Amino acid sequence: MRKSFFLFLLVFLSVSVFAQSRRVSPNLPTPTAAAFNNLTAEQMFVEANTYAKKKFAEFESKKIPFSDNLFKLTVREQKQLAAKYATALAARENLAAEDFYYVGMLNWLAENTDNAAESFQKFIASESPPVEKLQTARSIIVVVAARRKNYEEAEKRLAEYLKTDPIKFTERARMESELAKSYRDEKNYAKAAGHAEEAYRVYKVVFQDATSRARGLDDLLDAGMTAFEIHRDGGKQKEAENTLEDLRKTAAFVSSTSIYYTAVDENIKYLIATNRKPLGLEMYRGAFAQSEKDFPTKPLREDIARRLKRREKHYNLLGETAPELAAVDRWFPGQAQTFAGLRGKVVLLDFWATWCVPCIQAFPSLVEWHQTFQKDGLEILGVTKYQGEAEGSPVNNATEMEFLKRFRKANRLPYDFVVAKDNTNQQTYGAGAIPTAVLIDRKGVIRYIETGTSASREEEIRQEIEKLLAEK
Repeated sequence: MRKSFFLFLLVFLSVSVFAQSRRVSPNLPTPTAAAFNNLTAEQMFVEANTYAKKKFAEFESKKIPFSDNLFKLTVREQKQLAAKYATALAARENLAAEDFYYVGMLNWLAENTDNAAESFQKFIASESPPVEKLQTARSIIVVVAARRKNYEEAEKRLAEYLKTDPIKFTERARMESELAKSYRDEKNYAKAAGHAEEAYRVYKVVFQDATSRARGLDDLLDAGMTAFEIHRDGGKQKEAENTLEDLRKTAAFVSSTSIYYTAVDENIKYLIATNRKPLGLEMYRGAFAQSEKDFPTKPLREDIARRLKRREKHYNLLGETAPELAAVDRWFPGQAQTFAGLRGKVVLLDFWATWCVPCIQAFPSLVEWHQTFQKDGLEILGVTKYQGEAEGSPVNNATEMEFLKRFRKANRLPYDFVVAKDNTNQQTYGAGAIPTAVLIDRKGVIRYIETGTSASREEEIRQEIEKLLAEK
């Protein structure tokens, strides 16, 4: 575990255009004035940029065990050192042209993006800046401008970048990706599509030389899915399907069952969502034979088959009227209802259990959605069943019910609990793994089923809730 963690750090703990926009304050102990004065701008950047790598090489040699806290502390120290050096450099008089570049890079490493962009603008305006540094400065300005929705600046600097050598694929892919996502946020799908397609194309090239396969696959999947979503949301049905098909073929080429499954799964769901369920189910049935052709290795084929089989019940349910909950023993604190009686509302079923840590981690989002969307017609139901135990001890149903009431109160959950006598509902809805979220639209039709929780999954559910609530 420590070895893989160390290798991960060697790849990622250096400055790049993948930095985010969280501002960092220079809170490390202040180096002496002599230490500052004896370092050039470039030396300051190199020291800050290699800080985390050196620290983790030291931890590795001393066999210090991996921990999330150690990782976070070291990265925070790196950013603070970068911020401190950037502040010290900015205070110097008569900075040379390349000094502005290193001030920008230090601020970028510290995730102080406004200061970074300002320094890079000064560097670009200087006389005869070194061309490779000039290209990097332009690429970061494009990313910052895209995030600020300053499209004129972003497009201008991107055009300048593309007219100049060297063009680094990683820099270009990131610029195109940022612009695509920013235009998508503005619902300017025509503009977003071109940048998304270009980002996807470049990431397919970048993957061949990626230092980390895991990072290369993540970037490839993100770019492909972004392009698909932009075409989908822009009403470009053919382009959306073509993107998913290309992603499937690319996944087969790079031997990624995860991306392959995602591409097929999204395509099936898209066909169902666009009123072509027979085609979607036909694709599902044909996916097993297709994977046999695409993957020569048996374990890879079996992995894809296993993933798809777990989804069969979900595919059959999507687009259908939601089955009523069965074998319900208690519904509290409200009164028992039927989905037929809830027509006109959007219903979120959260299949969960008190022992399920990921279920509990999703509670803050569920509470927020209840508070934000209940007035617009969202009804959340926490669906569970008797487990036969509470707080680690065997209990009867009556005792477990009292525990569930205390649990709901202790976690300040404002929505109703539905407690069933057995796992009939889990079987009906394919909720063998939890948490599983099911969204039912105002007409009583199932529109969304997914298992698991994460920040991206919760954001996905929130977007689906908003979309379904907007439907009348």
